[in-house]
Amino acid sequence: MNSRSRLSRRPFAVLAATAAAFSLALTGCVAGEDSSGAAANDAADGGTLNIDFATYNPLSLVIKDQGWLEATLEEEGVDVNWVQSAGSNKANEALRAGAIDVGSTAGSAALLARANGSPIKTISIYSQPEWAALAVGPDSGITSVADLKGKSVAATKGTDPYFFLVQALEEAGLETSDVTVQNLQHADGRAALENGSVDAWSGLDPIMAGAEQAGATLFYRNLDFNTYGFLNATESFLEEKPELAQAVVDAYEKARAWATENPEGTAQILADVAGLDIQVARTVILERSNLDVDPAPGDAQRKVLEKVGPVFVETDDVADQSAIDEAVSTLLDDSFVQKADPETIKES
Repeated sequence: MNSRSRLSRRPFAVLAATAAAFSLALTGCVAGEDSSGAAANDAADGGTLNIDFATYNPLSLVIKDQGWLEATLEEEGVDVNWVQSAGSNKANEALRAGAIDVGSTAGSAALLARANGSPIKTISIYSQPEWAALAVGPDSGITSVADLKGKSVAATKGTDPYFFLVQALEEAGLETSDVTVQNLQHADGRAALENGSVDAWSGLDPIMAGAEQAGATLFYRNLDFNTYGFLNATESFLEEKPELAQAVVDAYEKARAWATENPEGTAQILADVAGLDIQVARTVILERSNLDVDPAPGDAQRKVLEKVGPVFVETDDVADQSAIDEAVSTLLDDSFVQKADPETIKES
């Protein structure tokens, strides 16, 4: 049954676009970790569920912290292997390599991966955040996107902050060739900004919120340039282990309800995992994470993907528009959300 009929909803946080009005990637994370050390168990063996957690995906942190999947799948003899994703690009790499069965990305990153042949499906929407923005150091003279011409900007290619930068430049009448993009993982981008190696940084929460507390200024924000948080799974996993995929989606809906009822507890979990000051974590959870969103992938996400898809073609990240169109038409799968039942998930 549709999970939204089972869960009582309360607005989790109001996301207001500022007058100076976060595109694409996910991509967010904890300082520079990736999935290279994960065990790449084959989904078909039935013995292990390989699933990511990421600081840009608060629901994944709640599920891992509470131990719900372990408690639920123990009787089935299924081990749960948690792999940390440092960004959407790292989650996509792990999905494509078969190192994880389920991974968290921004919508833009999921579209990019699917358009370039990665066999993934989006099975749930975990958030609609404002997680990306353009940041500068405290002594910068940069106050507008137009000021970036001829400057160096740190951004993680293949993630929402990178595509946020691309869209912001386009809106200001600039191209990516008008700036020098330093392709750095999110945490490294913050470090480069703070040590003066770059002039600006297209940041991602919660790392961005930490930088802001340390003195960085978010000089350009635009909620419309941020895409949704997509929970993706490999097609082979969905075909061979649909019951495990269902358990994951059920757990996500349990986590959504828990986080809605326990925003302070969710912020504390984020603070503990990401090593953040609790006030920074509260900013991320209460002000810039919208977890109370319809989890079913559908028209709202399709419209966003259709808007950002042409950007990939213009930047040569995807060969042609036909690949975008095919990806948009095949990426989203709402069947697991439609059957979601959080009551099937056991307490640890």
